[in-house]
Amino acid sequence: MSANNTAKSIIEFDDQSVRHFMWASIIWGIVGMLVGLLIASQLNFHQLNFNTSFLTFGRLRPLHTNAVIFAFVGNMMFAGVYYSTQRLCKARMASDLLSKIHFWGWQMIIVSAAVTLPLGLSRGQEYAELIWPINIAVMLIWVVFAVNFFWTLHKRNEPSLYVALWFYIATIITIAMLYIVNHLSIPTSWTHSYTVFSGVQNALVQWWYGHNAVAFFLTTPILGIMYYFLPKAVERPVYSYRLSIVHFWSLVFIYIWAGPHHLLNTALPMWLQYLGMFFSLMLWAPSWGGMLNGLLTLRGAWDKLRTDPVVKFFIAAVTFYGMSTFEGPLLSIRAVNALSHYSDWTIGHVHSGAMGWNGFMAAGLFYWLAPRLYGTKLYSAAWANFHFWIGTMGILIYVGAMWVSGIMQGLMLNATNPEGTSLMYPAFLDTLTAIRPLMAARIVGGLLYFSGMVLMLVNLVLTARRGKAVNESREVALLNRGDKDTMPLKDTFINDPIAYMFGGLLLIMGWVFLPPGADIASLVCAGIFAVIAIRKFQQGAQKWSNWYDRLLVNYMPFTVLTFVAVLLGGLIQIIPTVVVNRAQNIEDRIQKVYTPLELAGRDLYVNEGCYNCHSQMIRTMLPDVLRYGDYSRLGESIYDHPFQWGSKRTGPDLARVGSRYAEDWHYKHMMDPRSTSPGSNMPPYAHLYERKFDQKSLPAKIAAMTQLGVPYPAMSGDEIKQKAIEQGIQVVGKLKEKGIAASPDTEIVALIAYLMKLGQYDTPEVEERLTDGTQGLPFPLKPGDPDKFRTTVKPPSLPVPAGQ
Repeated sequence: MSANNTAKSIIEFDDQSVRHFMWASIIWGIVGMLVGLLIASQLNFHQLNFNTSFLTFGRLRPLHTNAVIFAFVGNMMFAGVYYSTQRLCKARMASDLLSKIHFWGWQMIIVSAAVTLPLGLSRGQEYAELIWPINIAVMLIWVVFAVNFFWTLHKRNEPSLYVALWFYIATIITIAMLYIVNHLSIPTSWTHSYTVFSGVQNALVQWWYGHNAVAFFLTTPILGIMYYFLPKAVERPVYSYRLSIVHFWSLVFIYIWAGPHHLLNTALPMWLQYLGMFFSLMLWAPSWGGMLNGLLTLRGAWDKLRTDPVVKFFIAAVTFYGMSTFEGPLLSIRAVNALSHYSDWTIGHVHSGAMGWNGFMAAGLFYWLAPRLYGTKLYSAAWANFHFWIGTMGILIYVGAMWVSGIMQGLMLNATNPEGTSLMYPAFLDTLTAIRPLMAARIVGGLLYFSGMVLMLVNLVLTARRGKAVNESREVALLNRGDKDTMPLKDTFINDPIAYMFGGLLLIMGWVFLPPGADIASLVCAGIFAVIAIRKFQQGAQKWSNWYDRLLVNYMPFTVLTFVAVLLGGLIQIIPTVVVNRAQNIEDRIQKVYTPLELAGRDLYVNEGCYNCHSQMIRTMLPDVLRYGDYSRLGESIYDHPFQWGSKRTGPDLARVGSRYAEDWHYKHMMDPRSTSPGSNMPPYAHLYERKFDQKSLPAKIAAMTQLGVPYPAMSGDEIKQKAIEQGIQVVGKLKEKGIAASPDTEIVALIAYLMKLGQYDTPEVEERLTDGTQGLPFPLKPGDPDKFRTTVKPPSLPVPAGQ
């Protein structure tokens, strides 16, 4: 049909949903940052825990992270996606009803999280704390969002998919995959469940999810927003379309592999540690490619940087993206990670991305959107500029303080005498005292940033009051059905680009997994294969280009190909750990099964969020061994649902705390931490001394654990409760010997029983075999084989210094 005969229609975009998501993002962002200010202050002033159960640091920290990620950034993402998708597709969102369900459903999820997390209802995994009914709601609302989005793509009146839509597609399908797998659980009640994964398997799945939640919730959708709104703001096209292609596919494929870098120097098999580090280092290239593509889009319009606050926010955000994606691979190097992990350096890294990249992109987006959504001009550009400068100062103070604090703490904790036989700073609290001024500086930086957010809210409210809500209308040419989505799925995969990509990938995987000799041959073949692929591309570049152009006119094949790209990395990491985390594959120790009372105490430990400040993983590093005891083995957490290795040490590691202190010490410490550890910033837990532990749910919990493979003997419900009370009486008896009176059915007794169990294990007789760091490999190692997959030399088991 000729252009003159093409049917046209007036389309009114659904900007009401955009307005809703924008205001929700700002309000929840302020709430989340206010909670962040409170918990930052609690680290310096323990009195701000207010001696209550629901305002302790351990319960509020998950509230802060979930509010910032899912409420602030989530709503901001939806606002940007809904606005840009309609313009890029030249079509209104497919269903107003689905848009409304999406908005109100998401807000109800946030409210549910805001209620349950302070109540101590938690799954005990970072960024995945929400209880199972809320998780089901998250997935249902995500499906609503996905259906609305893909339905809109199907109805589009623009044949080709613009680059922003690629990132939205990757976000939707990958988050669904990650969220479902990581949240697989067996419920024991309406508010409690046990994850189906445990130990090292749980650790790998959790950080496969945790790292890629950052990648596909906080990065890829925001990159899509950058690719749409930055060119709009500077009135210039994207610098390089080819670079955007490389940026997208390399980022989507590589990011999914990098999760193991959160578990370096731990009991994670060595081949997985190196795999995570290798792909993390590779992330430098695509990440900086995207950053440069964003910055160079400003070519010929740098003068706007002086006058337009929107451009200021966007360019600063892209710059912070570049800084964070440089620092992330740096921290994934094992030697650097040995210093940074468990310290404030990681906190600084996370916040430079969250505040600089996500926060500034949100501010730039909202300052650009609000005048258009309300048909008026921004109320005060001067206030927006002031917001930019106090926000920037806040980020620099905050991140700078955390960098210095983290490096200082890491150096102090790892410092030994020249002989390597003793620690230079044996008391953990020495490091906490040294960084207190820096923790105070963090509060100042956070307060400046928070003030900018409040100023933005006022500015945008006044902007909205000056104008009135408007929905943009646009005349569009209606697209014929034959002009889009006609590519068969077989054409997506049966072609040279895909054949060479998968062939090269298989050969690289051969280099990683095949036994010595065959791995080198596979690597050589991969090099030869790459040369052949390059020559093939040079000979048929136009053919390859035409195939990709066809792909962009067909959203379903594009989506399937994206899903395959992210699925591969997940399967190659996750499947071997199904073999790793079995009792017959552990090194030399198997964790002792928790008694009913100890299991109740462990659930209390999880609910109180103790993993936010304490790790349970002694790394294969001499300073860790000197400070905490023998390094942790893979089998010592095999029955932990969920694992509690932690990612931050505001307090010492607890993996072997059971043999270090008596029951009365724990009793006094939990009542008043400063009575046993002068200078501690830990909150008191007086509520544990008054409440009874939940005996009624213990049979269901034991049944779920048995179903998950924990070898409990057959017990009736009454026997389970009786065993719990009998052990409680034993704990109370030991407390009584120290002049302390307690009731055997209280939560503090259950928690003490759990803490006393930590570090206990069995050492079954096993065949002598080479398993160090090689568990999960598809081939056995033999004496004399290269050390390609083995761990570093294990540190000796040395005595713990007195008083630790």
